[in-house]
Amino acid sequence: MVKKDTGFQIMDNVIMSILSILVLFPILVLIMSSMSSESDVMKYGYSLIPRQFDLTAYQYIFKEGSIFHSYFITIFVTLVGTVLSVIMTTMISYTLTVPGLPGKKILSFYVLFTMLFSGGLVPSYMMWSNIFHIKNTIYALIVPSLMCSAFHIMITRSYFQNNIPGEILESARIDGMSEFGIFFKIVLPLSTPIIATIGFMRVLMYWNDWTNSLYYITDKKLVSIQALLNNMLTNAQYLAQSMDASMVATDSASVPSLTLRMSIAVVGMLPMIVLYPFFQKYYMKGLTVGAVKG
Repeated sequence: MVKKDTGFQIMDNVIMSILSILVLFPILVLIMSSMSSESDVMKYGYSLIPRQFDLTAYQYIFKEGSIFHSYFITIFVTLVGTVLSVIMTTMISYTLTVPGLPGKKILSFYVLFTMLFSGGLVPSYMMWSNIFHIKNTIYALIVPSLMCSAFHIMITRSYFQNNIPGEILESARIDGMSEFGIFFKIVLPLSTPIIATIGFMRVLMYWNDWTNSLYYITDKKLVSIQALLNNMLTNAQYLAQSMDASMVATDSASVPSLTLRMSIAVVGMLPMIVLYPFFQKYYMKGLTVGAVKG
């Protein structure tokens, strides 16, 4: 029996090692290609080992002085938006689990309806810009389309229903504890996995978002890092393709368009790769328990 278990463990380790290599290989190619010279990439293609190390693409990115300011904007928006989103998601989810709550079916229908239907981009833009007047404000990077998700509410509600004993909540109500007290003193401390799961999902959404900046921001002081990198890539591609004017052709020769794509991807994803291992344990547990049992 011990030999069988050992053999299974060895096979499992081999399979997981192969899968890990398959996952890491494209990332390593991406990083190494971003450090290759533009001419080598154009001539030999992307490779794991650069023929010649060249950091021109990174110099092109970081010569833009506003990139550090955009990083600060994105970090601030990600932290504040994630905290507000988690608070709103958990509070709505807990409300949907309270027995006998008046209007709970209507609230559930409203949440599900927003999961299936949307007003569209143009009405949303008109609402946020003309009614709430958040254009060119920091709120435009936090609120529209990112603050709350019906899918996350459903997962969190399922977690609350299946992992928090109803007897504890009922006992607290009999002792006279308010719903706010139950939520903050009992429910949240028992919900670390799902909070970490929803929080990490929101971190990814806020960090990778560039559409809100595109739609609602024209002030360069409020441009997010993803929007700034996207603008850099668009400008580089334009310079590379515009060969009619001699001045543009001269500028395009100095723009590493291929390696720039790789370096932009590295600059954009590196913070999330560093952050993910700290959330991975809670992320898998919270997502599995919250979704499968629901």
